[in-house]
Amino acid sequence: MNLNVRNETSTLKAVVLGQPGSIGKMPTIDKTYDAKSYESVIKGVYPTEEAIYKEMSAFEKVLLKHDVQVFRPWTLENCNQVYARDVGFVIDDKIINSNIIPDREDEKEAYEVIYDQIQYNKIFNLPERAHVEGGDVVLYNDVVFVGLYTADDYPQFKTARTNAYAFHFLKEIFPNKTFIPLELVKHDTDPRQGILHLDCTFMPVGRDKAIIYKDGFRFEKDYQLLVDMFGKQNIFEITKEEMYHMNSNVFSLSPTTVVSEQNFVRLNQHLEQEWSLTVERVPYHEISKMGGLLRCSTFPLLRAND
Repeated sequence: MNLNVRNETSTLKAVVLGQPGSIGKMPTIDKTYDAKSYESVIKGVYPTEEAIYKEMSAFEKVLLKHDVQVFRPWTLENCNQVYARDVGFVIDDKIINSNIIPDREDEKEAYEVIYDQIQYNKIFNLPERAHVEGGDVVLYNDVVFVGLYTADDYPQFKTARTNAYAFHFLKEIFPNKTFIPLELVKHDTDPRQGILHLDCTFMPVGRDKAIIYKDGFRFEKDYQLLVDMFGKQNIFEITKEEMYHMNSNVFSLSPTTVVSEQNFVRLNQHLEQEWSLTVERVPYHEISKMGGLLRCSTFPLLRAND
């Protein structure tokens, strides 16, 4: 299988979509790994397997409609495998096998069915000290944005998923790329006060546009860097409430087509009316209650160079 992913928006040809089957029981509070899941368990609104299956099926139909080759991991019993993005990610023609949190390590074995089709020298395993998940890695051609948390209390946060060691290790693997660190605000129990992954606060769309939640960054300079790169007129700024509902976690099928949650009214109107993008609306609200949305559910393998 050929691999090629240089950005978030080129025409998608092949993708791994997470698996909705056999997710197991609703987790207990101590077994939640993000603030949104924590809140969902507390409120008793954690999604059912039936609801997850219905929403992922709607997403898959859109992918197939656009002639995307869709791969699925094996189904593991009593294992939540919805968020494929955490398990690995492709940069150019190489797969980076994520060092996800230990409680989710079992998910990796389900991807053998996909990895077996890829040249072994294109698969990179990181040192144990290098913590990184795909949601923190956003590609913009020769630029790689990486969401980090480098404060001294990093070990105390379940939601701190990518560290400086991984950032520097990725730079060694891809010496011709420009890597830009973006420090994120973290909170383990309040999804309105912290950011799990970079794609929950920033996402390029189209060819030169971006969705951004300003207060997701620990430092004003990181937000300002993005404004300088994209230009204020090319940025759609989402509110705290929109961030909470994960408005930035859309998924591009091409430079002109974006898959978005059907309830993102203000965003979807802007994408269509101001930026002339085609928006494929799908129901994904239930899945968002577990801390991720559309981009989180995908692991792109091949995009065209358009």
